[in-house]
Amino acid sequence: MKNNAGKVILGVTIGAIAGAIAGVLFAPQSGKDTRKLISKKSKEYVEKGKKMVEKGTDAAKDKIKDAADDISKKLES
Repeated sequence: MKNNAGKVILGVTIGAIAGAIAGVLFAPQSGKDTRKLISKKSKEYVEKGKKMVEKGTDAAKDKIKDAADDISKKLES
């Protein structure tokens, strides 16, 4: 489950970056301005992606801990 969630988050992040880059490439700007904007947006999306992965990882850890606690309680009964 953890592996699939990471793949989904990675896919969403890559898709968002690709969409942003495509939007910038079709915007009417000079090449220099476009490259600067792509660089800036790429860095922003990488940071957002890292935060999403961190949140997803934390949520998965919480769910795993809750499940382990439930199993322990049932085994003790």
